[in-house]
Amino acid sequence: MQARAIVRNIQMSPRKMRVVANMVRGERVEGAMSILTVMPKKAARLIAKAVQSATANAGDLWGEIDTDELFISEIFVDGGPITKRWMPRSQGRANRINHRTSHLTVVVSDEN
Repeated sequence: MQARAIVRNIQMSPRKMRVVANMVRGERVEGAMSILTVMPKKAARLIAKAVQSATANAGDLWGEIDTDELFISEIFVDGGPITKRWMPRSQGRANRINHRTSHLTVVVSDEN
C-alpha cells in the first residue's frame, strides 16, 4: 500500500532539490530522516517535512503503523511556474532572470 504527500510551488529550483531527493530515494523513512536532519541544505528541511507528511498520511489511511516498515518508494521533483524578472545591464540592455519553483512528490509504502 502507498501513501503520498505533494508540496507545490516551493521557492527553489528543481535542480537544487533533486540533489537531495536522489540521496534519500529508496531509503527507509527512519534512515532518510536521519540523513535529512544533518544535511546542511535548505532542500533537506523541505523534503523532511514532506516525508513526515507522507508518513502521517500513511497512518491516517492504514491505521496504526510502524515507521520501521515504511520506505520511500518514489520521490521526484518537477518544475513549477517560473517567475520572470528583468535585470538592467550596460548600454541600455536587459537580461532576464528566471525564478524557478518546484513541485515535490513523496510516496511511501510498506514492503509488502
